[in-house]
Amino acid sequence: MSSLGDKLQADLNSARKAQDKAGVLLLGTILSDVKNKRIELQRDPSDDEVLEVLRKGIKRRRESVEMYEKGKRLDLAEKERAEVAALEKYLPAQVGEDEIRAAVRAAIAAGANSMGPLMGRVNPQFKGRADGSVISRIAKEELAAH
Repeated sequence: MSSLGDKLQADLNSARKAQDKAGVLLLGTILSDVKNKRIELQRDPSDDEVLEVLRKGIKRRRESVEMYEKGKRLDLAEKERAEVAALEKYLPAQVGEDEIRAAVRAAIAAGANSMGPLMGRVNPQFKGRADGSVISRIAKEELAAH
């Protein structure tokens, strides 16, 4: 297993020893998703592939937060927010908005003057280091200003 997968497993074992039920459930679910990825790939997933599984888990939980808030279930929304925060600790450091904005401006200067080509140029630069919705928002702002 990848080093990130090993860290997740070690943290799951620590949570079990500490009798942290929420941590055991969260990490167990993520490791189950990693195992499903291993079955899909028919090999051990790399760190990047494990990060992809983590990002999908975070995205799913953020969507749940929105749904719970719309349904006035703030207790469940808060639980999902705590899980997002716990999973974000495993992601690499996120890029600042200034760096994203600079890359978007450079892509516009290079001729990407609509949303599709712009996102096509900028997204790969920040894969895994920035949320796609943040990149999209900055791209729209810069296109409107341009």
